[in-house]
Formats: sequence, structure tokens, C-alpha cells
Amino acid sequence: MNGLAISTKKSGGIPVWRLRPEELKRLATVVSPEAKAWAKACGFDAKKGEICLLPDVSGKLSGVLFGLGERGTPFDTGKLAKQLPPGQYRFEDEQENEALAALGWVLGAYRFDRYKEDGTKKAELILKNSVDREALIRQGEASYLARDLINTPANDMGPDALERAARKLARDHSAKISVIKGDDLLKKNFPMIHAVGRASVDAPRLIDMKWGNAKAPKVTLVGKGVIFDTGGLNIKPGGSMALMKKDMGGAANVLALAQMIMAAKLKVRLRVLIPAVENSISGNAFRPGDILPSRKGITVEIGNTDAEGRLVLGDALALGDEEKPDLMVDMATLTGAARVALGPDLPPFYSDDDALADELAQASVEQFDPLWRMPLWPQYQSMLSSKIADVNHISAGGFAGSITAALFLSRFVENAKSWVHLDVFGWVPTAKPWANVGGEAQGIRALFAVIEKRYGQTRP
Repeated sequence: MNGLAISTKKSGGIPVWRLRPEELKRLATVVSPEAKAWAKACGFDAKKGEICLLPDVSGKLSGVLFGLGERGTPFDTGKLAKQLPPGQYRFEDEQENEALAALGWVLGAYRFDRYKEDGTKKAELILKNSVDREALIRQGEASYLARDLINTPANDMGPDALERAARKLARDHSAKISVIKGDDLLKKNFPMIHAVGRASVDAPRLIDMKWGNAKAPKVTLVGKGVIFDTGGLNIKPGGSMALMKKDMGGAANVLALAQMIMAAKLKVRLRVLIPAVENSISGNAFRPGDILPSRKGITVEIGNTDAEGRLVLGDALALGDEEKPDLMVDMATLTGAARVALGPDLPPFYSDDDALADELAQASVEQFDPLWRMPLWPQYQSMLSSKIADVNHISAGGFAGSITAALFLSRFVENAKSWVHLDVFGWVPTAKPWANVGGEAQGIRALFAVIEKRYGQTRP
């Protein structure tokens, strides 16, 4: 069981003091002279992430010193969860944001052990009274869910398995779920989802989950569920294909966000739409130069089969848009251009709703959930022009790849009162105190904060 490393105790535990270098002079006021001498002998000077274990006279662990450094982050506490011996710990001092410090601990404690068991017990944190335990659990469980889904390789996370994960989430929260699968996608007018996924032995499908009071404000989440992307006939080189199990990161993130919303019982009518496909290769794979119809009625020229995510999102967005939601969010591991522009840790988001964009930018800072607004620059629409169809789904010259992808998606959103597109990476390429190399939740805590602020919540 991948527990959250949160203790059920309300007191006790081994004390942990968090210190910046300029605070070392107060060390004598919080620990014994012997402990201070030990820390000095160990060379502890409160550098970022530095840990000093303090023994008592019998050699047992009596306390921990943790360095915050000059420019630490709220989540650096994740290193403690990774490296401290099993036991119960408490933060003895007060810092600016104890909720984020506790979440950093929880995130740092995560282990993906589906294929390689780790039987070691975790160091557990005793929460301060100021920390909302239920909110912390929601955040931790959602992040763990997204990470687990993304980390699972495609042989165990095909469209069928992604559907099962969505069905389990629906059962857990008494949500309704329906699935349109295989050739029924054509009958129900989802031609682009069908075209992208038809070459796989695991049939393409559209997962549709609904929860909440039908009269409440409508919040619709759309997630790219490309469980593996070979590139199709425009096949990727081996090095570029190695991480394509994470191409369903958008779906993983919207399921995690949906879990948070339902667990908190927010006063919304939630809808989750996930086009779940594998972009595979066979004799019936879609081709460069094909013209695809779409649910929206827009004809789409295929410039490159390796830009498949925006196609399946287009049909799903069109469906979501038909009921005029108050807010529609889509999340997708969509473009390499976003990574070139902002790197792996800072997903761009796009919206023509300035108020929504401002709220999301503020929440990303407050929640330590980095996001950065990029422009839906209308002058670049011409880059998607086609001589024989309404639109080409990729730009001709290679410039502004993330922006033109967002512009393509915007053509399928007409009726939603507010819409935002997040181009996430969904992966940690270099380990951090709060995250191992692997799948990652990005943007969901900031989005939850905005949705909660806009629509409020009812208590369980």
C-alpha cells in the first residue's frame, strides 16, 4: 500500500528543526549544548537539503536538523520523507506555509512499487493543527494517482486499463460513466478519435464520466489519453519513443483533478472526457495527407501523424462544448515546443479569458504548482492554413508549435463560457526532493484552487 506517510497521532514524535544559515545562531536555544556540539562536529551549516541526525546520550535519535538554505522551496521537506529512518516526526518550528511543507513531505514519500516491491516502512509526519488534514490527503492521493497512472508502462496501461481506472474512480465517488468504443465512435460522430486509434489492437474509445448536481455550474475536464505514441506512420526515432508511456499524462492529470473535486464535494456538475487511444502502426493507420472529418464539422488535413493528440482532443472538446459549460479545461502532453520554450517543470497554459488566466497564475504561485500563461496569438492562425481542407492540424514552418497547437484546439471551443488549455509534460526528468524521476501531476492543485474559489464547496 503506497501510504501518504501521514501519522494518525496528534502529538509526540521526533522533533525536526528547519533552519536557514542565518538562523544557526539560535540553535543553542532549541537543542542541548551536546546536540549543538554534535551538529558543529558534523559540519552542519543549514545548506539547502542538509540533514543532521541528533543522538541522545544512549545513541538513539532524539532530533533532526534540516537546512533550508538561502533559496529553499516549500517542498524541500520531501527529502526528509525519503531519507529519515522509519518513525514518527513533527516539525518543531513554525514556517510560513506549513501546509505546503507537509505536502512536500507527502510527495517525497511516494514510491512506484508495482513491479519492484519496497517493503521498508516510511517516515511519517505528525501534522500541525494548522494543516487541513483532509485537504492534504486529497492533494496527496490525487498526485499519487496521476503518478501511478503515468508510471505504468503501456503493456499494462492500454485504453482498456485506462478505462478501468476511470471506472474505479467513478465507483469510488458514485459518478456515472459511459464509454463509446471502436466503430461506435464513427456511428456517434467522433471520427478523429477513431482515426488515431484504429490501428491498435486495443480499440479506441471515448470515456465520459459525470458527477454532481445537474443544476450546478458545469465544469468539464478533457484529458489526452494517448496511452502510447509511436508517432504513427511518421514514426518516432527510438530515443523519442522511450517515454511515450507518459503520453496519457493529460488523462492522468484530469482524473486526479476529478478525484480532488469529488472528494471535496465541490458544488459543480463535473464532466470528464478522455479520448483513450494508442497511436499505433498497421495497414489501416491514418496517413499524412489524409483529410479527416471532425465532430465539429471542420475538415482537417493531416500534416504529420505524430501530432495526433490535438486530433483526439478536438473531437472531445467539441462534445464538451456542446452543453455550454461554465468552465472547460483540457490537459495534454501535447508539444515538444512547450518544453523547448519553458522546460519540463513549467507548463504553459492558454486562455482568452483574462480573469481566469489571472486567477490561475495567482493560484500557481500560492500552491507552488508552477504554470505560465502563453498567448493565443490569433495572427498565427494562418500557419494552420490548408489549400484543400478547413485547417491543417500542424503549422507549416515549425515556428510557435505550442501556440499553434492551442490555436487548433480553440477552433473546437465555441460555447464554453471559459476555456483553458494546459500543455503539460507530466514527467520529472531529474529527481527533486519531492519527486523521483517519473510521472508527475502538474497544474491540478492550481486548477482545483481556482475551481474551489469560483464555485465553493459543501462539507461532507
